[in-house]
Amino acid sequence: MSDLQSFFLPEPLTLESGEVLTGVEVAYHTFGTLNASRDNVVWVCHALTANADVESWWPGLFGPECYFDPADWFVVCANVLGSCYGSTSPLSPAPETGAPRFQQFPLLTIRDMVAAHEELRQHLGITQVHTLIGGSLGGQQALEWAIQLPTVFENLVLLATNAQHSPWGIAFNEAQRLAVFADPTYHQATPEGGAAGLRAARAVALLSYRSYGAYADTQAEPTNEKIDDFRASAYQQYQGDKLVARFNAYTYVVLSKAMDSHNVGRGRGGVAAALRRVQARTLVVGITSDVLFPPAEQQLLARHIPGAVYAEMDSRFGHDGFLIETAHITHLLERFHATTFA
Repeated sequence: MSDLQSFFLPEPLTLESGEVLTGVEVAYHTFGTLNASRDNVVWVCHALTANADVESWWPGLFGPECYFDPADWFVVCANVLGSCYGSTSPLSPAPETGAPRFQQFPLLTIRDMVAAHEELRQHLGITQVHTLIGGSLGGQQALEWAIQLPTVFENLVLLATNAQHSPWGIAFNEAQRLAVFADPTYHQATPEGGAAGLRAARAVALLSYRSYGAYADTQAEPTNEKIDDFRASAYQQYQGDKLVARFNAYTYVVLSKAMDSHNVGRGRGGVAAALRRVQARTLVVGITSDVLFPPAEQQLLARHIPGAVYAEMDSRFGHDGFLIETAHITHLLERFHATTFA
């Protein structure tokens, strides 16, 4: 793996909202070596709170002796615009003032994220991508990119994602943002602002990432005698604390609103017409227990993307199954890249 690298866009980035973002930095990692024919590129689009180090959050799928082994592939993973893992974000100093923008950071959309990564692709001199892959927010980016530049991507792998963020998904995100906004420290615009709200927001999010069955499997009490201090309560607190230790509330608000903006049909005559633009050979993966991005959303993708293959994982892990069920995903990829997909 390379050290975390940075690319600065040569020109200001005009956002879909019309605002202009100056001094844009994109942080990225590469893994493996670009071969002589330059046809072994795998580009990974990460999800909401992940980073450019794909081997750290997608182990079992990326890494030595995994399906995407850097001995065979040249893997690129770039941190999304607005994230706090190296790319320009609400906590980055604004070139105009030298101070972070905090809650004044402009509205970002999925298309803005794609625009920044497209500039990086051109900077790296990558003309063809063998496989573009992403799940959840990462899948939204990958889909948008494949629609914009249909001849660049040979294969497209979309996991637990959609063509348009649903009212249900937007409502979940808004509930989390309300938790952040209810924390008075968020409005003080300091790096630690909104930490308590972010802790509560993550607890809300976990309910959409997992499933009834997953909680029953891992958080059930071993005794019938308890009346307080339940394992499920401690788990929610633990997950909230974990995120607060590595993330910030301002970034969380920006990225969740970007997810809400996702609609490939905007300005393209609707979702179905937009999906028909995809030329990549496409695998769409749904998860039976996913309540945030239910399988009907992936089935819609497969129905309208020309020649797309749909596969479904029977998992009790809910939405997070796309990060956890790597053995199953590997099997699906092996079948997808075989001569036939029975």
